[in-house]
Amino acid sequence: MQHNSIFARFARGNLVLQILAGIVLGVGLATISPEYAQSVGLLGSLFVGALKAVAPILVFILVAASIANQKKNQHTYMRPIVVLYLFGTFTAALTAVVLSFIFPTTLTLVSGAEGATPPQGIGEVMNTLLFKVVDNPVNALMDANYIGILAWAVGLGLALHHASSTTKAVFEDLSHGVSQIVRFIIRLAPFGIFGLVSSTMATTGFDALAGYAQLLAVLLGAMLVIALIVNPLIVFAKTGENPYPLVFLCLRESGVTAFFTRSSAANIPVNMALCEKLKLDEDTYSVSIPLGATINMAGAAITITTLTLAAVHTMGIEIDLLTALLLSIVAAISACGASGVAGGSLLLIPLACGLFGIPNEIAMQVVAVGFIIGVIQDSAETALNSSTDVIFTAAVCKAEHKNNA
Repeated sequence: MQHNSIFARFARGNLVLQILAGIVLGVGLATISPEYAQSVGLLGSLFVGALKAVAPILVFILVAASIANQKKNQHTYMRPIVVLYLFGTFTAALTAVVLSFIFPTTLTLVSGAEGATPPQGIGEVMNTLLFKVVDNPVNALMDANYIGILAWAVGLGLALHHASSTTKAVFEDLSHGVSQIVRFIIRLAPFGIFGLVSSTMATTGFDALAGYAQLLAVLLGAMLVIALIVNPLIVFAKTGENPYPLVFLCLRESGVTAFFTRSSAANIPVNMALCEKLKLDEDTYSVSIPLGATINMAGAAITITTLTLAAVHTMGIEIDLLTALLLSIVAAISACGASGVAGGSLLLIPLACGLFGIPNEIAMQVVAVGFIIGVIQDSAETALNSSTDVIFTAAVCKAEHKNNA
């Protein structure tokens, strides 16, 4: 009976406060006993693994069920959301360019990323994206290829739109069932984040980051400008309301888990649950959230731009405003092709470096620097990317409801 009441109290507790407790305990354990903290990392790996396992099937079932059960004359608001995704990503790249010019950074280059194979150009990035659309559905689910999953889910949903009500009800029940599993996994976030913080702090510490303090400051500064100034301005322009309650809610409930899981794909279930909590249009967010995990990459655009310009300054290359603008466009397009996993944006840096004739050997050394600072950079990048998915979806849904009222 006592055990039941403890579990019930935990299940009803404030998730954000529980996550904060997990962070504090994780830092404490890593400080007191680094060896034990590394073994506790298993909890973090299990949590991220569970999120990654449930996310593809959640997206597939939810999107197919939403489209199949969509009422006639009911509209989704995907077009304005996609416009905001692309505009936000380009604005982020532009912000990174401005800050990189104001605070030029030079790097002490290191080796260690020679084994990776970056794409050779934007054509290859776009080609990869197109082939992801026509991926085998089973393969798409196994590899968490969200572009392919979305394509098949939309196709199946449209095909089932005229199916019998019994078939539609089965898909509806399946989506509710998978959503219940997701809620259970999210409730375990405090334990998962405790494990992630413990192992990360025990393994890397923060000594290696000291040498790259200015680079990190420029990166994080650009991300803060987007999160706390640009995104709120976009939301205000769209809704005409005070944007900060929505922005801070999304940063707290989506950004915190994304910061520690370091995967936009793993954070899809968290974002879906937050959209449900915000009472947004399910037909819209069931598509916009997984799509955002693929193409809404403000943080990735900032990483690509900042590290590329750091390489440019290190090599002593002079660049003009037009070239910097071109870099912003290349970074924004490249970011849309960035993988939704930890470190996905770093392998696109050589592509951007190619604009300035920087050899691949130097570019890959910059990638290695990215991996060193990744414990902070990639976490902050994912938190910005993932929370912005919900912010833009919510802004468009609120604006459309206001216009239709």
